[in-house]
Amino acid sequence: QVQLVESGGGLVQAGGSLRLSCVASGRTFSTYAIGWFRQAPGKEREFVATIRWSTGSIYYTDSMKGRFTISRDNAKNTVYLQMNSLKPEDTAVYYCAATRDYSFSYYYTQTSDYDYWGQGTQVTVSS
Repeated sequence: QVQLVESGGGLVQAGGSLRLSCVASGRTFSTYAIGWFRQAPGKEREFVATIRWSTGSIYYTDSMKGRFTISRDNAKNTVYLQMNSLKPEDTAVYYCAATRDYSFSYYYTQTSDYDYWGQGTQVTVSS
């Protein structure tokens, strides 16, 4: 059974930084892709970034490119989301998700692409 556990959220002032972690267990994740999503109150869950575990290939949503960085540590089975220059509108619950990686050309950006989800971690950015 795949398990994903997020951590690293918290309260930060605008302009600050946070690093979220997603620890994955229950599988060998070399054939998976891991994604980060976020959901603000009253809004739909939106895609942030994804990384292919096998190649490290990365894709970001345009609005977060340059401020957010996704990375992985194979030895720790952990995917990170480094968030810099945070804004109040980044306030949301952040989720990591996993899917089997069936394609070397498709980037998994839809919630329906993912089979496994973590419980989420709250990020609050104050102005």
